[in-house]
Amino acid sequence: MIVLVTIALVFTLGVMGQAPNQPKPLSEDKSSPPPPQPSAKGAPEMTAADVESFLDGVVPLQLKRNDIAGATVAVVKDGKLLFAKGYGYADVKNKKPVSADETLFRPGSISKLFTWTAIMQLYEQGKLDLDRDINDYLDFKIPDAFGKPITLKNVMTHTPGFEEQIKDLFDIRPIAPNLGQYLKTHIPARIYPPGTVPAYSNYATAVAGYIVERVSGRPFEQYVTENIMRPLKMTHSTFSQPLPQELAPLMSSGYRLGSDNAESFEVVNPFPAGSLSSTAADMAQFMIAHLQDGAGILKPETARLMHSRLFALDDAANAMCYGFYEESRNNQRIIGHGGDTVYFHSDLHLVLDQKVGFFVSYNSAGNSSGLGDSPRANLWEAFLDRYYPYTVPATTSASAKDDAKAVAGTYVLSRRSENSFLKVASVLQQFTVSPVGDGDIEVPQLTGPNGKPKRWQGVGPMTFLERDGSDKLIFKPDQNGVMQLVLPYPFFVGHRIGTFQNGKLISIVLGASLVFMLVTLILWPIAWFVRRHFGVRLELTPKERLLRVLVRIVFAVDLIFIAALFGLVTYGLTHLEVFSDRGTMKFWLVQIVGILGAAGTLIVLFNAVFTWINRKGFWVKLQAAAMLLACVGVLWFAFAGHLLRLTSNY
Repeated sequence: MIVLVTIALVFTLGVMGQAPNQPKPLSEDKSSPPPPQPSAKGAPEMTAADVESFLDGVVPLQLKRNDIAGATVAVVKDGKLLFAKGYGYADVKNKKPVSADETLFRPGSISKLFTWTAIMQLYEQGKLDLDRDINDYLDFKIPDAFGKPITLKNVMTHTPGFEEQIKDLFDIRPIAPNLGQYLKTHIPARIYPPGTVPAYSNYATAVAGYIVERVSGRPFEQYVTENIMRPLKMTHSTFSQPLPQELAPLMSSGYRLGSDNAESFEVVNPFPAGSLSSTAADMAQFMIAHLQDGAGILKPETARLMHSRLFALDDAANAMCYGFYEESRNNQRIIGHGGDTVYFHSDLHLVLDQKVGFFVSYNSAGNSSGLGDSPRANLWEAFLDRYYPYTVPATTSASAKDDAKAVAGTYVLSRRSENSFLKVASVLQQFTVSPVGDGDIEVPQLTGPNGKPKRWQGVGPMTFLERDGSDKLIFKPDQNGVMQLVLPYPFFVGHRIGTFQNGKLISIVLGASLVFMLVTLILWPIAWFVRRHFGVRLELTPKERLLRVLVRIVFAVDLIFIAALFGLVTYGLTHLEVFSDRGTMKFWLVQIVGILGAAGTLIVLFNAVFTWINRKGFWVKLQAAAMLLACVGVLWFAFAGHLLRLTSNY
């Protein structure tokens, strides 16, 4: 799942992918793995020995370079476990090494694949209709919207239309979550018609898990244990929170950086969406089952259906399957899922035609530079390049230059909040598409292993291919004529926005406004001391003197509002209770300060009008106008980010 910490970093950093250290590409390391020994097909044979040699040359370097405590990896092939190994430490302080067989990691949203597998089991038994209104399976009602019901197919393709919500996503208290209560009290608003716009949703997946509970008559974690884990002999896996007594000592600690102190066990409240704890060896059994057409857990025809394309915005784009998503590259059709908690970061990939599965999980966020540049992505792509090398034949299309100009602009992700202060994340987290060269485009937020933006070559009508890579960007208007950026990740899409929604412009205006306010407040007492020193008095009427004081009070309130908001979110990075009912009152207090500042803009407006009518001197009038513009700049940011809307759900 795209995690709470990512949302919070958006507030504090303002851009995606910013980090203090940029890791070097693997090819620049003198200690990189040995070069592949070519086979008849130009690639080394995928043997246990070769996989071990390759991973031993890459993973330890990643741990060191990115300040990660430990990792666990499993590779399966042709129905068997080919390789499994732990790297680094599960407990840095006590130097406890990671074991692929025994050490539990938190695969995050890879948990969703178990939820979808459970749904497909009940579907093949005739107990669920994937096209039926999900309200028919619930003991509460998701409010109607857009005149269309939400179906399980919508849920499995992340197209139910829910806005993003992070409140109570994680907890550090060792309390078992109440799934039904969570779902009934955290219903997100619906911002898209069902089945139209992919927008990743943890809430919707948790609803699917609750449906499993209600239809099967058993708690979700019990159902999964009995119908998936036990048949696959996954003896070191559980959805239970807190962990069962026999598994708790085997749990890896989680870290922000490997050099930091260990963090508390994360409790995922919508647990069918992300609470799994498992070992690499156990995850290998799950991969083998799916690569063997569901052997042991699904009928072959059900497994093949689950792995098939179900929803895509373009025939040439990666699609959502029945829970899995496509991530095809190197001329291989690949399905899989990624997963993130605050501390654990994981990937699972299935190369269906090759009967190959790959699972990796890291127990630290590390210091990688973000989207497009992460240890797991770099490791997986290096693995593919070693065993399935492929150069995509690409020729620049005749329309590339015109297409690059036509698609240029700023795009906002569909996975976003529209009805709470979290909308500010979508203001600050936007994609910029820019023409470069002769028919290429750049998206600075999509970086490569070296932290630099990838280049995308125009290869067809509104289609751009990653240079020296396999990913595509496809542009096409939606049903309302708004240009869409269809990303390689089929669980969300970018929508082009206009100038007044442009986060970069808004941020520049906000920054200039805050600097002007701060300088004004700093110079206020300095000017008083200077005038006193030289015996100069300001010739002001009582009304002018009052307005002078009130304007500066408004400035102070606005500065306190912005500083307190960013400070509270930064504090929340290390204190998850901020993003829960326990922190709601704090956000409200900050927002009330913002409302007072917004109301104070009327005072600044009155001061500007009064000054222009009654005061002489161009510079005095210009200063009054600048003060008003500074307040309007803050107000623009506040309204664009819905920062003044008090709500208990966010």
